[in-house]
Amino acid sequence: MALLSPLATEIAIPACALVGIVFSLVQWLLVSRVKLTPEPRAPSSSSPGSNSNKNGYGEYLIEEEDGVNDHSVVAKCAEIQSAISEGATSFLFTEYQYVGVFMVAFAVLIFLFLGSVESFSTQSQPCTYDPSKLCKPALATAVFSTVSFLLGGFTSVVSGFLGMKIATYANARTTLEARKGVGKAFITAFRSGAVMGFLLAANGLLVLYIAINLFKLYYGDDWEGLFEAITGYGLGGSSMALFGRVGGGIYTKAADVGADLVGKVERNIPEDDPRNPAVIADNVGDNVGDIAGMGSDLFGSYAESSCAALVVASISSFGIDHDFTAMCYPLLISSMGILVCLITTLFATDFFEIKVVEEIEPALKKQLIISTILMTVGIAIVSWIALPSSFTIYNFGSQKVVKNWQLFLCVGVGLWAGLIIGFVTEYYTSNAYSPVQDVADSCRTGAATNVIFGLALGYKSVIIPIFAIAISIFVSFSFAAMYGIAVAALGMLSTIATGLAIDAYGPISDNAGGIAEMAGMSHRIRERTDALDAAGNTTAAIGKGFAIGSAALVSLALFGAFVSRAAISTVDVLTPKVFIGLIVGAMLPYWFSAMTMKSVGSAALKMVEEVRRQFNTIPGLMEGLAKPDYATCVKISTDASLKEMIPPGALVMLTPLIVGIFFGVETLSGVLAGSLVSGVQIAISASNTGGAWDNAKKYIEAGASEHARTLGPKGSEPHKAAVIGDTIGDPLKDTSGPSLNILIKLMAVESLVFAPFFATHGGLLFKIF
Repeated sequence: MALLSPLATEIAIPACALVGIVFSLVQWLLVSRVKLTPEPRAPSSSSPGSNSNKNGYGEYLIEEEDGVNDHSVVAKCAEIQSAISEGATSFLFTEYQYVGVFMVAFAVLIFLFLGSVESFSTQSQPCTYDPSKLCKPALATAVFSTVSFLLGGFTSVVSGFLGMKIATYANARTTLEARKGVGKAFITAFRSGAVMGFLLAANGLLVLYIAINLFKLYYGDDWEGLFEAITGYGLGGSSMALFGRVGGGIYTKAADVGADLVGKVERNIPEDDPRNPAVIADNVGDNVGDIAGMGSDLFGSYAESSCAALVVASISSFGIDHDFTAMCYPLLISSMGILVCLITTLFATDFFEIKVVEEIEPALKKQLIISTILMTVGIAIVSWIALPSSFTIYNFGSQKVVKNWQLFLCVGVGLWAGLIIGFVTEYYTSNAYSPVQDVADSCRTGAATNVIFGLALGYKSVIIPIFAIAISIFVSFSFAAMYGIAVAALGMLSTIATGLAIDAYGPISDNAGGIAEMAGMSHRIRERTDALDAAGNTTAAIGKGFAIGSAALVSLALFGAFVSRAAISTVDVLTPKVFIGLIVGAMLPYWFSAMTMKSVGSAALKMVEEVRRQFNTIPGLMEGLAKPDYATCVKISTDASLKEMIPPGALVMLTPLIVGIFFGVETLSGVLAGSLVSGVQIAISASNTGGAWDNAKKYIEAGASEHARTLGPKGSEPHKAAVIGDTIGDPLKDTSGPSLNILIKLMAVESLVFAPFFATHGGLLFKIF
């Protein structure tokens, strides 16, 4: 038996979740201390010498040296933040109305399909894995799967919305803190990101834990049925993430591409210039795409990996022996992750202080390293106190004997594979290293060579992450079969609070820079916000690497659970049923990418035409004498993204249903394997290519090295070529790439939820012929 008693487990999991929620509220209170109203400043803090030891800068404001009116700057920042917040809230509410209709319709579908497995019978049925025992009726699974689907969807929506609210709350505050020094601005942006990270990790854990305990009241000893019903939670989370990622990605890139093409290339005005009509839409897009979308995406990964692990555990010795503590091992790992990330966050905000711009990126990288090292110790502790020394894990029809140290290694290999993927992503997307500098150098000969170099970089950047994923799959599968892969995915996601804090920090800093430009602040403040943003750009790429790597492991674990649940003994690639699924599945990520890329292109086309129209027809706009019509551009992005997100969403949601019903579970297993294998490669290369083009442009613009200065300044021919590369890369790194990881996870979890129906009634075409 485990050292940790069931009662202690019952207390520890919700306690850790509540600690995470309280910590996020404390961070929010600290951010809220930065006021968006001009305050009279005490003489003691206005002299350059006072309090100069904190963050390397004094409390005095730069404007006081530059003779800028403090009151008008603060008021302008507050006004811009309000416009961004209103635009983002309005978009999300409209998107959630569309998605709400889908949720209800799909919930009805889940109930009808799963209920029909036993013709809506209320009689107890023989258990799937042990026919000598009686389990709850299929109708109960239908009802509880529907409830958990709605619960997962709702939690995902709340997570994304709260993340967006804190980001829009913090962006102007980060700008205002930049007047006191880069350290102050960094802490404000990072704390705001931490609010989102901890809220999401803690909410996901708490809601899942409460759902399990409530379902247990009905299911009692039928753990197999209970955890099968819980898989709906992962499906709900990922369904919302798909629409959040695709809709938000189309929104942000339509605005970004429109603003860049007309503003920077045609009119030669700076990024985030208030004269550009698309500038507010661009800043709104950063929040709805990169914050709300990313939050929903990682929540979906977390929910699915937990569900996959619980499903496999319920039919292993944990479930058979009713060992509650061992059964909750995945949740205990996530609980430990919250505590580890809490300590890690204090290293960035309290234990060390940033004094100069060069310390920003190392500080963010240290967050990843510290959290990984501490989490390794945390996993060892959880494995020692929560697991028996020896137990069995279900392995495709047989029980495999596993030791607790082997499960520790499974989680550990996933955790460290995540760190490797993160650093490889950074190497290929940060302008501090040669790959991006080579892409920047290729701009000397125009946009074509820039595009060629960028594509080559993206393809090359796939190699090491795939080896890292392959090794972690081999190790975890060898030790603990599909359960090992599920907990390896959880290991990669165990530091999700820190990962999300680093990820959300990027868009907050980006917005802060935009607000500084629009409010007419001094160039020194813009330099500080640009430095924050450049570091955020790289960390955003690292976040996408984590999301894609974990998606690969999660979807493989879900695939294993699906194969077990659908009673497929082997998946033989040489049988025609499986092979046709395999080749079609490998095509799906290309079809999906084509849809999302074209959606961004057509939305950006409308945006470019509108921005050009305003520059041509509004007198005095270019001179800064007239105000552009921001609202029309916001409306174009909103309408286009909501309309364009439906076809890619339908492709992902309908494929498993159509294949399962008409071609059966074997063909569907081929589709899942094919989409996983090709989707991961395309997602990594698309994200890294786009990130490299973006940072190559920033490398030329910053002119920080002798090499960069030979390519610049802004407006030079190499810079124009770099802007074109960045514009092409935008939909790759922020729409298609990140959405693909949801495609592979969502199809797998949907197949798992509907597995009983497909196993009973699927394969209609093969039954007819």
